[in-house]
Amino acid sequence: MLLDIGPLRRDRAFALLFFSQLVSGLGTMVSYVAVPWQLYELTHSNAQVGLLGLVQLIPVLGCGLVGGAVADRVDRKRLLMVCEALMGLCLAGLLANTLAGEPSVWLIYALVAVLQGASGFHRPALEALTQKLAQREDYAAVATLSSVRGTLTMVAGPALAGLMLAGWGAQGAYLFDLLSFVLALAFIAFIPRARIAMPEPDGERPHLLADLAAGLRFAWARPELMGTYIVDIIAMAFAFPVALFPAMAAASGRPDAVGWLLSAMAVGALLIGLFSAWTGRVRRHGRAVVLAAGVWALGIVALGFAPGLLAALLCLALAGAADMVSGVFRSTIWNETIPNEMRGRLAGIEMISYLTGPLIGNARAGFMADAWDVPIAIWSGGLVCLVAVVLTGIGLPRFWAYRSAAKSL
Repeated sequence: MLLDIGPLRRDRAFALLFFSQLVSGLGTMVSYVAVPWQLYELTHSNAQVGLLGLVQLIPVLGCGLVGGAVADRVDRKRLLMVCEALMGLCLAGLLANTLAGEPSVWLIYALVAVLQGASGFHRPALEALTQKLAQREDYAAVATLSSVRGTLTMVAGPALAGLMLAGWGAQGAYLFDLLSFVLALAFIAFIPRARIAMPEPDGERPHLLADLAAGLRFAWARPELMGTYIVDIIAMAFAFPVALFPAMAAASGRPDAVGWLLSAMAVGALLIGLFSAWTGRVRRHGRAVVLAAGVWALGIVALGFAPGLLAALLCLALAGAADMVSGVFRSTIWNETIPNEMRGRLAGIEMISYLTGPLIGNARAGFMADAWDVPIAIWSGGLVCLVAVVLTGIGLPRFWAYRSAAKSL
């Protein structure tokens, strides 16, 4: 029942890729905390900190699809290394700006925009490389390992950032992230190129826009893929409660409760991930995605009625665990149904789906809480999410009925 680490033990190339992203992901989460902290220290303006979200969103939306198409046309190892190097240069710029006498706010925005644009190329290349290195029978284990890796960075990164900001300020956080990219580059450099070679295209390669259109048509024609995207957007757009955590903390009389609420979902995801070997024995992946998303929705409904902080934390831990399970099976469906030569383009679509949902969800929650109150905004969103997820399973029977062809129960 424990986490299946077989792919890490058996495959040195996959282990190199995995640990490269564990290291750089930890550094990225440190900077994720440090940048808004530094902006507020410089400006004392919530609006200018809020503007950071828009600065981050636009490049990702602009580069996500293009980056996916590029990842299907070029050497993915080289593309990943270029992205890691570019991100490292951006961190060097943030570090130099911080060490200057009067740090520039607009330079911070510009460098963050470049960082996010690079991530639009980085993520598709990473997903395509991961699929290329993994064995088909290991897809569920690989998806779980990737999810656990992300959750570990989300739990440890902010805590580490807090220590660094308290001891050394933003420059310490940026230096740590810069070094994490250098170490990640070293890991990636040792991945054997023979393991990830791409087949030569038959005939003349189509235009980049034609490649993009082919990726969109591929996704649209496959209900099992569309179902994963729709469920993800529904779960986040209707039931993402993070924007209301400050109000919940204020109502509890515990200002420090914001941090507990933020970490509860990650802790729930981490716990279920550590006992996730059973996921490799599940065949009905479409049903698993729908049921896990339904449990997420029920956890958010329960959160709306939670009588106190401890109950709220338990509800969020349940929701986080369900989101982890849903993510594992969504990722497994993607790896089983998408040919590797199209994996980059579809990863671009995946990235846009999981980025837009939380942004919509935070806006919805905030407006509803102002119009009614916080508990209503939470439980009603969870209820709508539950209904919409059920309707998705009914409306896309091929998605609901999707079964893995891998050897399992």
